[in-house]
Amino acid sequence: MGAYRGGAPGPEGETVASHPAHQEPVRQRPEDPEALPPTTASGRVPLAVIVVDGAGLVSHWSIGARRLFGLAADEAVGRPATEIMPVSGVIDRAAELAEAGAEPPDPKDPTTAALGRLDPEARVDVLFGADTAELTQPTSGRFWTRHPERDRCPSDVLWWVYPLRGPGGARVLVLAADGSGLRPDADDEPGERVAAAFAAHTDFAEAAELAKRLPEILPRMSPAEGGRIAAQVLRLGYPVLEFSRSTRVPVTPDWGVPRRVTRRARLLRAAEEARAAADDEAVAAAEAELLSDLEHAAARERLEFLNEVSARIGSSLDLHRTLTEISRAVVPRFGDAVGTYLREEVVAGERFADGPPFASTLWHRVTIEHDDEPGRWDDVVPVGESTTLPVQTPFFRCMVTGEPILVPRVTQEMGDAIASRFEKRDLRPLLTHRSMLVLPLTARRVVLGFMVLLRHADRDAFDDMDRSTGAQLAARAGLVLDNARLYTLQESLADTLQDSVPPRVTRRMAGCETATRYLPGTRLGRVGGDWFDTIRLPGCRTALVVGDVMGHGIHSAAMMGQLRTAVRTMAALGTEPVHVLRGLDDLAQRLGDHYLATCLYAVYDPVGSELQLTNAGHVPPVLVRAADGRGELLDLPTGAPIGVGRVAFGTVTVPVAPGDRLVMCTDGLVEVRGRDIGVGLAALCESAAHPAASMDDACDTIIRALAAATAPAERKDDVALLMARLGGMPRGDVATWHFDAEPAQVTRARRLVVERLASWGLGHLADTTELLVSEVLTNAVRHAARGPVRVRLVRADALLCEVTDHGPELPVLRDAAPDDEAGRGLAVVSRLARAWGTSRAGRGKTVWFEQSVGPAAPEPAPGSRR
Repeated sequence: MGAYRGGAPGPEGETVASHPAHQEPVRQRPEDPEALPPTTASGRVPLAVIVVDGAGLVSHWSIGARRLFGLAADEAVGRPATEIMPVSGVIDRAAELAEAGAEPPDPKDPTTAALGRLDPEARVDVLFGADTAELTQPTSGRFWTRHPERDRCPSDVLWWVYPLRGPGGARVLVLAADGSGLRPDADDEPGERVAAAFAAHTDFAEAAELAKRLPEILPRMSPAEGGRIAAQVLRLGYPVLEFSRSTRVPVTPDWGVPRRVTRRARLLRAAEEARAAADDEAVAAAEAELLSDLEHAAARERLEFLNEVSARIGSSLDLHRTLTEISRAVVPRFGDAVGTYLREEVVAGERFADGPPFASTLWHRVTIEHDDEPGRWDDVVPVGESTTLPVQTPFFRCMVTGEPILVPRVTQEMGDAIASRFEKRDLRPLLTHRSMLVLPLTARRVVLGFMVLLRHADRDAFDDMDRSTGAQLAARAGLVLDNARLYTLQESLADTLQDSVPPRVTRRMAGCETATRYLPGTRLGRVGGDWFDTIRLPGCRTALVVGDVMGHGIHSAAMMGQLRTAVRTMAALGTEPVHVLRGLDDLAQRLGDHYLATCLYAVYDPVGSELQLTNAGHVPPVLVRAADGRGELLDLPTGAPIGVGRVAFGTVTVPVAPGDRLVMCTDGLVEVRGRDIGVGLAALCESAAHPAASMDDACDTIIRALAAATAPAERKDDVALLMARLGGMPRGDVATWHFDAEPAQVTRARRLVVERLASWGLGHLADTTELLVSEVLTNAVRHAARGPVRVRLVRADALLCEVTDHGPELPVLRDAAPDDEAGRGLAVVSRLARAWGTSRAGRGKTVWFEQSVGPAAPEPAPGSRR
């Protein structure tokens, strides 16, 4: 066989596709292929490593796969393998053409029509998917394809496919390599070719060493996962390069052979030649240069390690994910086992006292990563356990001093001493004869936790340089963990504030039924300033409020809580809508110049069948008419946002009919960056008019039509949605009388109230209602500036009675003394009514009270005692 040469460039431009493990002379192809001596050469080729799960989806995608197929890992993982990778069993194009009597294509000729992917009919029975049982044995081959990035130049790809069995269900391992440069020398016979095949690893010299190097084929996998797959690969057959079906060379991965390997070999040869020549100066110079090269290589290796770990741990603010990434980066590159412990308060997202920890401090074991046999650590040091640290241990000393603790080798005596401090766990098998490094996880002079790194006895012990590298690793990890801790703490506080602020909306009130939805922002966290509220007002009226504080976070949520409280307070006092917004504007200006908010305030009167609306820079509402099912955007004065100051607010009165629906929302539902808000408003009108079986279904329809269309990538703002069905009040459930401000009218009012209650079937409330009406009306007649006095009785979910007069002074509940002649009227109302209150009504006032509407009490049996 001619000399095998490779054409795959290394990271620095040199050719590294193959080199002999031992520098042997180039062999000539013998007459009898069977007489070939076993070769120790290994074909070093850049490998693409892919794992496909039982559903046919890519679950592992190496850097080599990205280079070969042009897709990054985040683009490939989770996608069907057959869509992105033509390695599902394409047969050898050259073999196919040979069987047909045609010449094989020249891969260097980009115009050859035979190049490119084969038709589906040309595939063998190797399928990715749930039915992986069709692939019971490993298979291999080659195919032609064009690289998506390299000007679509043709590539001759070799591939090996293994069926995998074990934890995680049926899977398939795919190894692929660019074989374009893997060809014999030009002066070889034209029949020479390279193919992908399999062979038992024992067919080669140094089989044990070859088996140890097999896990290198599976980069970026956990040791346990890589070990299981490597065992199956050894059992099914080692991937080899087959030369003209006569010589097989085992494949070892080429992740890039740096030039310092060649440089080191040259320095070693120079030192040997100097020793042979007895040139002491040359020997010293060569050894000094070699030592410098080794130190440089070691420093570069540590910098690359720290850089890789830093890139991993800085990608998330999740504590568990960050620690998992650190552990996977450390094992097995820096250590053979690593355990990470955090303060219990850090895991719980709570604050803790500054200063060093105490012996009673609880430490939570967050992660354990190792390359030992599965299950060895689980029973002794289970993940998720919280424990204290004995004082006379390296772990506690590391926590107190905040400095790394290096134990080059844990002796039998030291292992026994450490294990004796832990009564419930026998740690000796895990610690004895190993090298140990304990690293504190600190940030801003606060100890958050620590990491315990161990190396096997057959590996070099940790040294001072390792301690320095570990300290830098721990410092970077501690800073990331502290950022994650502070973020988690702030998020917890904001969530608590957010959960405490939203109102408990009453779904059903007199003549009105409501439904609400709230969606947190997807990019800036769920804490925002959007809110909605429904407030019961005197006269069976209902205030409907939707607001949006500009910005996100704790400050916005806090301002939202203050504004909502102010709205409820002013609404309970009977303040007119325009004055409510004026009061909010004054409050916002007192809070600070940077506080701005929009608000839409509506008052529904079911008796008068009308809506009063006032707007402060908010999205206009949609009114869906029950008569024709049409949704219309109400034309309201826009107004300026709350907090601007010195602007006027106007009120619009809109007549409504029973069954109409009012839809109010914040701009997060209809406004998306880069789109006209008019499109969102039109979609809101259309979706709001869609018929629904219930109010909840109607809200869900709107959310699906608008918010779901932009979530989660485009929607960045909170969404608050309030829908109200305006049911109205039947005329037969409302009774209104007007009386002159004369004491004689009180008797007439009592009689009319009793008669109306009897006609409503509420005679069991007559005595109490008659007494309460008498007390309130008497006060109104006595203190009214002028008449008339209006009495209104409303039958709804409760019996409501309102007495309205023109007196400007609101009555106050007093604690009357025994000798006082007046002041007991409101005390009687407060004692007998379910609820009562006073409010402004124009230039006068209204005193109202409610009574529960329950079934009439049964008449007592004759002779019974009450």
